[in-house]
Amino acid sequence: MTKKNNPEIRFPGFTEEWERRKLREFRYENDRYSFTGGPFGSDLKSSDYTDEGVRIIQLQNIGDGFFSDDYKIYTSEEKATSLSSNLIYPGEIIIAKMADPLARATIIPSFSDKYLMASDGIRLKVDEKKYNTYFVLTLINSNTFRKVALENSTGTTRKRIGLVTLGDLISYVPSIEEQNKIGQLFKNIDKTVAHHQRELDLLKETKKGFLQKMFPKEGEKVPEVRFPGFTEDWKQRKWFDTVNMSTDMVDPKTGKYDNLPHIGPGNIESFSGRILDNVKSVREDNLISGKFHFNSGDIIYGKINPQLAKYAYVNFEGLTSADTYVLKSHNGIAQDFLFVILQTKDFYKYSVSVSMRTGMPKINRDELKQYNYLAPSNINEQQKIGTFFKKLDDTITLHQRELDLLKETKKGFLQKLFV
Repeated sequence: MTKKNNPEIRFPGFTEEWERRKLREFRYENDRYSFTGGPFGSDLKSSDYTDEGVRIIQLQNIGDGFFSDDYKIYTSEEKATSLSSNLIYPGEIIIAKMADPLARATIIPSFSDKYLMASDGIRLKVDEKKYNTYFVLTLINSNTFRKVALENSTGTTRKRIGLVTLGDLISYVPSIEEQNKIGQLFKNIDKTVAHHQRELDLLKETKKGFLQKMFPKEGEKVPEVRFPGFTEDWKQRKWFDTVNMSTDMVDPKTGKYDNLPHIGPGNIESFSGRILDNVKSVREDNLISGKFHFNSGDIIYGKINPQLAKYAYVNFEGLTSADTYVLKSHNGIAQDFLFVILQTKDFYKYSVSVSMRTGMPKINRDELKQYNYLAPSNINEQQKIGTFFKKLDDTITLHQRELDLLKETKKGFLQKLFV
């Protein structure tokens, strides 16, 4: 073998060449079903589902290195026993036959003592005397293995890979001692990622709760939670009377705006207001048609597909797509408060309902102008609400960046620690 079968980075003390293995060779040979697929669809039908019993692992439960607990269906103990060759147990690997992404894998959790696979799952019980389960899991989820799986997949609209084909895929492995070190490293990284993800999810749920409690419920004029010192009823305000929607459209071909960033709905993360890292300059995007000019302190709102909730409070100058509106509050409404209004359940419900009247979901200017909302008469209360949510958003953004950095770190290790 050549040096190309060694990774770029290794733990000290390991110099041996990595060896070729087919995926099926990782299986525990004393269990005839240690590498097997789920049952045929005809053997496990929706009529077999129950409210309790043995949990069925569906395609939706198989995350890219994590287990998604959101989707829960069960079958009876009797049905599971009749499909005993398709059972899978805590600590074992389950692989998805179908995208997206193809051949992603996760470890079965210990919520129950056994589970039943659905038809699109593949069980892999690793021979732990020879191989480290977490090493094998990480290898399967690596870009190198996934690329090979994709090259050997079938289907056009949605890729899939069969048990036999998957089992024949080649990868490279080191000694069990080196596997243990690599496996433990990625296990620690994944634990840290999961911890940060839970914290981020909790912050987002906290924000959602405050949005419900700090704005009046339907039919009421005061919110459930309020800052001290404010007692007056909130007043109904009209969008057309409190929000300016810019008509400042400019020609991007003049060269005047070449170095400014160009923001479109595709540069804004849904529901968070976060500007993504894919922003290019006006020159780089080679813009031709007219765009809206915006300044620091303006709000950008995506008018196409309002159900995606694309909004951003910018702190820089630039041009934005004609598929957006540039918003600025006036007439007794604070800009910070307006940005929070865009995030409320009431505004979301309105924007989605009126946008569905046309072929392509879109909210036009006249429809926005008809929107009414409740706001405190005291602008100081508005500003306190706006500042509160801005600080919460800043905290969420910080946690998101830390999580993204951890994921990038893991990605770098995957590239350098595997062949």
